[in-house]
Amino acid sequence: MRYFIEIAYKGKNYHGWQTQPEAISVQEVLEKTMSTILRKEIKVTGAGRTDAGVHAKQLFAHFDFDEIKELRELRFKFNSLLPKDITVQSIFRVKENAHARFNALEREYEYKITLIKSPFSEDFAHLIHYIPNIDLMNSAAKELLNYKNFQCFSRSKTDVKTYNCKIEKAFWELKESELIFTISADRFLRNMVRAIVGTLLDVGFEKTSLGEFHKIIKSKNRSKAGTSAPAKGLYLTKVIYSENIKY
Repeated sequence: MRYFIEIAYKGKNYHGWQTQPEAISVQEVLEKTMSTILRKEIKVTGAGRTDAGVHAKQLFAHFDFDEIKELRELRFKFNSLLPKDITVQSIFRVKENAHARFNALEREYEYKITLIKSPFSEDFAHLIHYIPNIDLMNSAAKELLNYKNFQCFSRSKTDVKTYNCKIEKAFWELKESELIFTISADRFLRNMVRAIVGTLLDVGFEKTSLGEFHKIIKSKNRSKAGTSAPAKGLYLTKVIYSENIKY
């Protein structure tokens, strides 16, 4: 039987989502905890992978196991054993062919920038000292919806078959002392959101014009785009599926 597990985590102490040699990851910690509780080796497949230091308010993964009658009790057991910076939000049964990655229709990220120094945002937002031109950044962000190929914002060494993504929305909001960028798409390339944020900040500080922003996207060249924003300000906030995946 197949189940979806919904988790949230702080990324500071992990080298990203995906299991890798000689570095601790969220996937590794989750699988070890689940295997201990269920007394069977458990492997999970995530909806995507976050880089080192990136946070997730919502990420789904699927795993296969025998019939589980008390899912709420199992959630409690997982959370009792998991470290404080990883939590299981829910567990539910899905159809046998449901896939956490391939059945995801849309993913949403937020990037948080703080305009004031605070010990409470040190690990969770990127600090800048001057307010950029938000109108310019929103004008550039809106133009992202007119493009499909985002190779210029992708990590150079990657094994993807296509650099095409369908961006559904991209906008900035100023909320008190926080500047928040929201972006959603059917898929994202590695480092894509942080590279977009860094480039949009260049637009906001008038280092890059709107015309140059278009040229950067058309160039398909990562070296033309801005410096990636720090990982600590990035959050995977939402993964959307069709209701028909549920059992």
